[in-house]
Amino acid sequence: MRVIAGKARRLNLKTTPGLDTRPTADKIKETLFNIINPYLPGCNFLDLFAGSGSIGIEALSRGASICVFVDNDKRAAACINENLDFTRLRDGAEVIQKNAAAAISQLAMKKRRFDIVYLDPPYKAGLEEDTLRVLAKSGIIDESSRIILEASKETKLDFLGSLPYEISRIKDYKNNRHVFLNFIPGGQS
Repeated sequence: MRVIAGKARRLNLKTTPGLDTRPTADKIKETLFNIINPYLPGCNFLDLFAGSGSIGIEALSRGASICVFVDNDKRAAACINENLDFTRLRDGAEVIQKNAAAAISQLAMKKRRFDIVYLDPPYKAGLEEDTLRVLAKSGIIDESSRIILEASKETKLDFLGSLPYEISRIKDYKNNRHVFLNFIPGGQS
């Protein structure tokens, strides 16, 4: 796994040991960043369920001003910190070792705002709906924010009908997909 483009291009990243994280394959990551690249320069990026930090590090490498990495796992947080040091992308980075809901609440209390939120919860854990609900109520996003959910192709998205989001695009891959969401303030919740 490596950084594909930008300041840290071609640098290899560490991953956490074991099967608890699923690093996003380089080809999928490249497709994702081809889609969101126009919105990266100067943006505030939130990487929820960050794992090794690969997605947020790619965002920083490509010009995001700030990236907050959130992962509940101590080994993942340590891995993210190592990768930030190795890529020299520590400026503008913050690592929070908490579950996603607690981290979102902490960011809301600090009145933080994010232009792009990427969430990649563990597949089949059922965290998508609750995390998107907490995010919608938090005040850390607005109608201009871009929300990207990585999920398994088997993940049912029916719950989105009860949340204040609309799907703007779905990009399917072999085993998973990226779901691009627009936040609709005052919508369902």
